[in-house]
Amino acid sequence: MVLVIASAAFFGSSRDRKTVQDHQTPSDNGAMVVFASTGRVEGLSDTTQIGAAADGVLKAIYVKEHQFVTKGTLMGEIACDDLNAMLQTALAEADGTRQARIRLLRGARDEEKRIGAKKTAAAQATLAEATSRLSMQRALYEGGEISRTAYEQADRDFGVAEANFQAAVRTEELLAAPPLEEEKARADAEVLAAEGRARTAQERIRKCAILAPITGTVLRVYARAGESFSTVTPRPLFSLADASARRVKAEVDERDLGKVAIGQNVIIQADGLSGKKHPGTVASISAVMGRKSVYADDPSDKIDRDVLEAVIDLTDDAQSLPIGLRVTVQFLSNGLPKR
Repeated sequence: MVLVIASAAFFGSSRDRKTVQDHQTPSDNGAMVVFASTGRVEGLSDTTQIGAAADGVLKAIYVKEHQFVTKGTLMGEIACDDLNAMLQTALAEADGTRQARIRLLRGARDEEKRIGAKKTAAAQATLAEATSRLSMQRALYEGGEISRTAYEQADRDFGVAEANFQAAVRTEELLAAPPLEEEKARADAEVLAAEGRARTAQERIRKCAILAPITGTVLRVYARAGESFSTVTPRPLFSLADASARRVKAEVDERDLGKVAIGQNVIIQADGLSGKKHPGTVASISAVMGRKSVYADDPSDKIDRDVLEAVIDLTDDAQSLPIGLRVTVQFLSNGLPKR
């Protein structure tokens, strides 16, 4: 227990000495270093990992690393030949249902209406003849000149002629009548269903195209043509970011929240920069605390503390800094509000 307490006191005193040393270290422009934190170099936008929205085999890759692309550029394509055949079938069905609906709303053809009118006229003429014949046969039957059988035959012919005339009139009326409401509703439903199937096929085909979501530079191409992709176990196919300039996203420890402000001057350093320093200023500070994602090499560094992200704009030409480089951000006293 004594050893544990002594070790904790030693590390605590070492950390306190380091903090004091940071507070007392002057920068090149004479400002004091208030505190230091870790960070990473980024482009002007967050690095975006791009995958595909459809399962299948990669048909082609159309971009290369370091290539500049605009939003909507076709970066790759999933083979979807079966969906193309499905789309053609769906489009044909949709066109057929639309034509059937037009045919229903238009009604019968003019030729059919003329034929119906002629049949009505013929049935009317037949009825007139049967009516005249029945009158004559009735007179002859009443005069005893024909038998009852002949009279009844004339009466039956009249009934058939009258029924044929009524049927012809009804047929002509049906040809001229508008469609029923339930027929129109059914036709509308069939059109909507067919168009919905066509839109579904089109949407599935659009998912086979991998488009750039932002304007930027292709940082990495992870996939090759012929590889399979699954949305069940997705993986990034491309990495894209706006690499026209550089900025740094620093993680400020929760104990140092009162020592950072927008407009504050900072110095960026890294082990791989051979001592070169890049000046910058704090452009924005996050309003939400989060967990650390950039870890230092110091084993005594606490990784379970909450941090606040601060975005640093670099004031010099920092295009040579690789995106993703871990750096140390020294926050200076310049730019802090007067207390």
